[in-house]
Amino acid sequence: MFSFVFRENRVPYYQRLFQNHDGKRQWWKTSRSGYLMYPYLISVYGLGAATTYAMCRMVLGHKTWI
Repeated sequence: MFSFVFRENRVPYYQRLFQNHDGKRQWWKTSRSGYLMYPYLISVYGLGAATTYAMCRMVLGHKTWI
């Protein structure tokens, strides 16, 4: 019923993982980092590119995306 009470303590494992000086950024340390980072990076750079594209079109006098 309350299986979280008898769980293995993962704090020492994560302390070793995150305090290891292996040259990786903190947000790339775990094996699951890509599942969060790649959609985030695609959205950040994609929105940046779309905004720059729209701004350049606005400077040239076009008010639409196409």
